[in-house]
Amino acid sequence: MTPSSRATEPAAPVSTPASNPASRQPRFVVAPGGTLRGQLRVPGDKSISHRAIMLGAIADGVTEISGFLEGADALATLAAFRAMGVVIDGPDRGRVRVMGAGLEGLRDPGLALAMGNSGTSMRLLSGLLSGQRFATTLTGDASLSRRPMRRVTEPLRAMGAEIETTSAGTAPLVVRPVANLHGIHYRMPVASAQVKSSLLLAGLYATGETCVTEPAPTRDHTERMLTAFGYPLERTPGRVCLHGGGRLRAIPIAVPADISSAAFFLVGASIAPGSELLLQGVGLNPTRIGVINILRAMGADIGVEGLREEGAEPVADLRVRPAPLRGIEIPADQVPLAIDEFPALFIAAACAEGETLLTGAEELRVKESDRIAVMAEGLTALGIRAEVLPDGIRIVGRGQRPDVFTGGRVHSHDDHRIAMSFAMAALRASGPVEIEDCANVDTSFPGFAALAAGAGLGIVEEAA
Repeated sequence: MTPSSRATEPAAPVSTPASNPASRQPRFVVAPGGTLRGQLRVPGDKSISHRAIMLGAIADGVTEISGFLEGADALATLAAFRAMGVVIDGPDRGRVRVMGAGLEGLRDPGLALAMGNSGTSMRLLSGLLSGQRFATTLTGDASLSRRPMRRVTEPLRAMGAEIETTSAGTAPLVVRPVANLHGIHYRMPVASAQVKSSLLLAGLYATGETCVTEPAPTRDHTERMLTAFGYPLERTPGRVCLHGGGRLRAIPIAVPADISSAAFFLVGASIAPGSELLLQGVGLNPTRIGVINILRAMGADIGVEGLREEGAEPVADLRVRPAPLRGIEIPADQVPLAIDEFPALFIAAACAEGETLLTGAEELRVKESDRIAVMAEGLTALGIRAEVLPDGIRIVGRGQRPDVFTGGRVHSHDDHRIAMSFAMAALRASGPVEIEDCANVDTSFPGFAALAAGAGLGIVEEAA
């Protein structure tokens, strides 16, 4: 491995689905039509689950977590801290006890830390590990090993960190100990909560002040949780600063239901006639509600009930009923607030009257897959006109006709959000929708097929 250059990061390639029968994954087969009805709670928020483990591990005292997401991504974070000597009980039905080791209490794991498919784990840990007194290697699966890491390694190097990547700027990452880190004032060229969080975690170990300025609002779970753990921050619009050398005090953390997981059901109940769903205890962090804002702008009927605060996060129940949707030009200020929910929103756009246009979403091209190209491929396979743009997509909706989508087969390209989005497309399809390569759904939404089937989706998960 050699240190990465400063070349522009490429978009993540669209992988070719495996043809070797030995490499087959579980698939979804979804019957056409149906309605979604009842009350349900989707799993805990993935972003908050990651951060609860990370901050609990370096806090003083015992952090009690409820609602923890027992998906593969969050479990990779948990396993990494166990490997670094942190005593963690659970998870047991979403409950986890983290016996904090303090800021200086992590130990050399003696082996590479496997991050699986979790970009959040790798990018945030690269910052936290930059301040440790031992070397660590972070590895990932084939998908994660294609994703760009220069966006986080370069500013960390500016803080004095020693991090090696491949020549392409990808994982594995090798983080070596340094004498000290120093704070920097960093203006992010692209809005990214993962980069912001990584630098703030490194800043806990740095001398002086670390400030991050973002070009557009991104999710602020790290800032909220640091404050809840008693770490002083200075926050102004678009900017956050902290000084190194403080301490974190353990607290109880209640993880709300993940709005990114709720998004599939928000779209499904919006497009399926006769539906009515109550999604319970969904986190409504202001930096995450773009999916609600966009759907409402398209005409969706989404009500917010019982708004309350749990811990440092706003939470509410969401009631959603079907409504005629219209195509829109998605406002630029909503793009970073809905970056993970766009695959589901593209299904809504196909069911809308007129065109939907998304621009300014280059970040979608370097997720678990190139989500613009992969969604366009799947939409086309199901009879929808979709034009790929360098930074977005144009989708020609088919309005209120019952058979918006044809039946057919789509490939998720190992991307959990692609798989779950196309499952909802079957609600308005003329034939069965078959979705290949669905193993990674468990990274963020274990039990998705069973929960969706209980709500009325005609989904069957077929074993590999």
